[in-house]
Amino acid sequence: MTREMKIGEKLIGDGHQTYIIAEIGINHNGDLDVAKKMIDAAVNANADAVKFQKRTPDVCTPLDQQLKMRQTPWGYITYLDYRYKVEFGEEEYQEIDRHCKEQGIDWFVSVWDEGSVDFMEKFDTHAYKLPSASLTDYDLLRHVRATGRPVIISTGMSTMDEIRKGVEVVGEDNLGMMHSTSSYPCDPEELNLKMIETLKKEFPNLPIGYSGHEVGLVPSAIAVALGACMVERHLTIDRSMWGSDQSASVEPGGFRKLVKYIRVTEQGLGNGVKQVYESEMGPREKLRRVK
Repeated sequence: MTREMKIGEKLIGDGHQTYIIAEIGINHNGDLDVAKKMIDAAVNANADAVKFQKRTPDVCTPLDQQLKMRQTPWGYITYLDYRYKVEFGEEEYQEIDRHCKEQGIDWFVSVWDEGSVDFMEKFDTHAYKLPSASLTDYDLLRHVRATGRPVIISTGMSTMDEIRKGVEVVGEDNLGMMHSTSSYPCDPEELNLKMIETLKKEFPNLPIGYSGHEVGLVPSAIAVALGACMVERHLTIDRSMWGSDQSASVEPGGFRKLVKYIRVTEQGLGNGVKQVYESEMGPREKLRRVK
């Protein structure tokens, strides 16, 4: 079996260009115009896809957290009310679908519950992602797999046994996996980028990517050098915006640099076969005294 999957028209895996995902998530804070600006920023940066998050708030919000009060841009409201404020409905996703198609960029979502999968089936999105928090929700994994769409699982906050079981449940067909550490922002010493190599050895049939929550751009390029064939980073139009993910996000100018760094990294890796390049022949002729 080839270490490969397909999202939209693009093949992802060893030997293919890194698939770069701009994670918008809920950084839009429930504002469709902001979401569209983020889509435009991803297009301008030459990302391959944008990704949102879809939840059914009263299902996904723990019961002991629902009535806790929180200071938000909408006032002092319950945590459950806040979750509804940042959740898009059918009308907003219709516009997101239209805008992404107009801009020529793939889009899909992380789904946090079975009802959200059913909701998203109204749209011909390119894939589904399972967030790290849901890797052990086997009913959700099976529900997503039943759609027949490509699936990406994320491995933050998970043990190797939990990862193995998740793969067993969802199956390896058209499945991708992201190495991740679920802290926002993530300290460099907890990035553990060598896990990309570990996962590639453990799951030889799966394309392995990297979902980063660090501050800065360098680790994401290093992830590609270590074999990641997908890179996902949070995108925002302003890191000072309100929201829990903003501090681990990349602004538009930074995202353009990130894509360039990844593409240069790909070019620089080469094929590992030593050769003398034509550009070296002149210096070789001038500088090599003993031939």
